[in-house]
Amino acid sequence: MNKDLVSAWSNARILVVGDVMLDRYWFGEVNRISPEAPVPVVRVERKEERLGGAANVARNIASLGAQTALLGVTGDDEPARVMDAMLREMGIASHLNRDPSISTIVKLRVIGRQQQLVRIDFEEAPTDTVLRDKLTQFNTLVADYDVILFSDYAKGSLVNVAEMIATARKLGKRILVDPKGDDFQRYVGASLLTPNKSELVRIVGQWKNEDDLTARAQKLRAELQLEALLLTRSEEGMSLYRDGEVTHFPTMAREVFDVSGAGDTVIGTLAVMLGAGASLVEAVTMANRAGGIVVGKLGTATVTREELLG
Repeated sequence: MNKDLVSAWSNARILVVGDVMLDRYWFGEVNRISPEAPVPVVRVERKEERLGGAANVARNIASLGAQTALLGVTGDDEPARVMDAMLREMGIASHLNRDPSISTIVKLRVIGRQQQLVRIDFEEAPTDTVLRDKLTQFNTLVADYDVILFSDYAKGSLVNVAEMIATARKLGKRILVDPKGDDFQRYVGASLLTPNKSELVRIVGQWKNEDDLTARAQKLRAELQLEALLLTRSEEGMSLYRDGEVTHFPTMAREVFDVSGAGDTVIGTLAVMLGAGASLVEAVTMANRAGGIVVGKLGTATVTREELLG
């Protein structure tokens, strides 16, 4: 790895925009079944809180030492204050637009006997007024960053993503998108999209073989006017589709323990590498390595500089 490139990580300026959420974990013992219904009774002994969604992407970027900012929408409530404090503690510039009419997105997981028993989601779509405020704030922030990363979890805070991409493109920014949903047209003009297999199948249909996949991926890349499309393929590694060119990267995972949050680590590492001046192939090589490390950890984990360079 080029030492100059690594030292440039701390100069990379990344703005993450997207659906922010708080992941809460309640751990406890299960010793009996409830008399009210045939369900286990969990006596909670320990609680953990972690940044989730786009906030986890920002966390991954900050853990590699890059200059990181996060723009998103939360409620005006206790989970929002917790997230704000966690972001500031990590040195992430927090631009969370508070919407008093909604609750901050929270995913609460109850875990007993080392297994997840239930997940409870609290979520509401942001209001139009707050989304307009977010767009105005984006327009004032975008010029100060090298790479703009959109982390879409289909929770409603990226309804203006097409307008944001157009603005960033006019300013010559590198634009990365972790996409969701059935309509990728709103990502037209981005530099790089990073769908996984199931997300790509929803857009281009099921492919018959590798040649068919390449044809479909290249057609989509051209239609969306992308510099490249990166398909993350779990145990099959990754495939990078550029104009007239395909590059395959074998999986780096030694042992797969938990894939949650791996996509956040991959796109976060890509953003840092590209912000530091790496080529696309260099960036994907390092992102592939990061993904291989993080799936060996529990929960929405991050990768450090030392792990990546070790």
